Amino acid sequence: MTTAPATRPTTVPLDPEVRSVGHMLRRRVAATPDRRAFSFPLPNGSWDVITWEQLGIRAAEIGAGLISLGVTPGQRVAIASSTRIEWVLANYGIMDASAATVTVYPTTIAEDVRFILDDSDSTVVFVEDADQLAKITALRDELPKVTHVVLMAGDLPSGADTSWILTFDALRHRGVELLRESPAVIDQRVDSTRLEHLATLIYTSGTTGRPKGVRLPHRVWVFEAFAAEVTVNECAEPLLTIDDKQFLWLPLAHVMGKLFLVFPLHFGFETAVDGRIDKIVENLAVVKPTFMASAPRIFEKAYNGVEATMVATGGITEKLYRSAVKNCGKVFDADNGVGHAGPWTRMMARVGDKLVMSKIRQRFGGNARWFLSGSAALNPKIARWFGAVGMPVLEGYGLTESSAGSCLTTPETYRTGYVGRPLAGMEVRTADDGEILLRGPAIMDGYHNNPEATAEVLTADGWFHTGDIGEIDELGRVRITDRKKELFKTSNGKYVAPALIESTFKGLCPLVSQMMVVGNGRKYASALVTLDEDAATAWAEKAGLSGTYREIIDTPQVHGVMQGYIDELNEGLNRWEQIKTFTILDRDLTVEQQEITPSLKLRRKVVAQHFADQVEAMYPEE
Repeated sequence: MTTAPATRPTTVPLDPEVRSVGHMLRRRVAATPDRRAFSFPLPNGSWDVITWEQLGIRAAEIGAGLISLGVTPGQRVAIASSTRIEWVLANYGIMDASAATVTVYPTTIAEDVRFILDDSDSTVVFVEDADQLAKITALRDELPKVTHVVLMAGDLPSGADTSWILTFDALRHRGVELLRESPAVIDQRVDSTRLEHLATLIYTSGTTGRPKGVRLPHRVWVFEAFAAEVTVNECAEPLLTIDDKQFLWLPLAHVMGKLFLVFPLHFGFETAVDGRIDKIVENLAVVKPTFMASAPRIFEKAYNGVEATMVATGGITEKLYRSAVKNCGKVFDADNGVGHAGPWTRMMARVGDKLVMSKIRQRFGGNARWFLSGSAALNPKIARWFGAVGMPVLEGYGLTESSAGSCLTTPETYRTGYVGRPLAGMEVRTADDGEILLRGPAIMDGYHNNPEATAEVLTADGWFHTGDIGEIDELGRVRITDRKKELFKTSNGKYVAPALIESTFKGLCPLVSQMMVVGNGRKYASALVTLDEDAATAWAEKAGLSGTYREIIDTPQVHGVMQGYIDELNEGLNRWEQIKTFTILDRDLTVEQQEITPSLKLRRKVVAQHFADQVEAMYPEE
């Protein structure tokens, strides 16, 4: 095995008074009661805000309401909802009740919802709206352990069984009544909670197979907060301070979103929360955050959007943009140890930044100091573009089983294509076959009710097998190249790493939305491609094409330009990796059809099934 150099402390000192997420919340409320904690959109389009003191009160009311429903310490309470303020309050309330949060994506199919709620022994389920309520109601006879369902938004439907279903406000009212009778009930629950007690049960979204429940005790969240503090304080300018402002759109059912509900408790910064993906760019301009964590797809869309705008505008504006990208990119590279930028280049970069890049930054609110990318590999070209614009994207790495945060890039350790060094207190190795192994306090306790699966990934001495293939450089920085299970072999016996090829292509082609490389057991590699509708439409208009999206993608001009990008991609690939043929699909991949996960990862098996005819058509001689 190869072990990463010992670049950070092997242990992280924890505050003995902080033994759970509930302790973290109570400490934050006491420390900064009047500071803004969360802001969130209202139905009329305006934004509201609550302070830490107000948040603490509402969380206690929710926690007490759960206790009034009979929730005992350690019992599981599920949340089936998109990202919204009620999710936040419900989660903190569950922590106050010393229960454990079970996360459920609202897009999860009914059979998987039934399995998750049953396997987790959930007794109470928060549901976002009438649609989620209907899904749970239809499963009622199959969920005997569920005693109550709490509707987060809207009124109860006509004829609803109120012995089983109650509204969010009704739950809070029950909590208020209990707190009036027993004011110390929440403090007692929090004080009884320990690091080893279960805090979160996250079922892997499952690109293949049935979901597995990942058991994350309070230990992992407390450790992540203190380890992050040690890590970011190594920077010349701390990455996170109480004066920062986060924009949180990530699915809170995903471990990365969950982690960014813990960090505000520790650092005290404000979080603007809104999970509507179609509102992200608009919200950035309104919220004006200093940072945001995201999956690569959002950065790809933002990059493609700016590129499409510049191409459509053309003329001197596009020329100035291209010059700014070139010169600011050279300076960014030089400042991160790649190449050289002389005085002339730096002067031209300053001009380009003032004329062009500052205006692009305003699209993102104007205050962004950095972004964080996780969940999948970010294309180096797109990372370089954001760096040139003055909003560097720092990559992080982790899995549900490692509480999301295992490695983090900082400005001082930045290297394009790398996910940084392990957090303080975490160890990283590569196995003989290149698989990344992790060990440390952030690793899960195991899979719920699944000791066989646990034994497959956790060794007796605590090393977790990630399933990711990668490498570690001389400074301990980690690079992820592909998923071990996603590598496939052509009929010629050559291995192909599809994710790396797909990520590279997204950096080359501003029109692409999704790409999935196929070819397992075939003579050559091919690809299914979808286009970004806005970018493709803008390109088509400039090219003199008209028609709907489906009409545009069938034109020789679109196929010609896509072939050009494929040719450019192939120039950097080994012969057996090269894409011999491709098909442009007539629609994008969607979460609703289970083709991508809510965290925007490809579900390869589902995509292959949905587009089996298109795949077969690319291999006519077989």
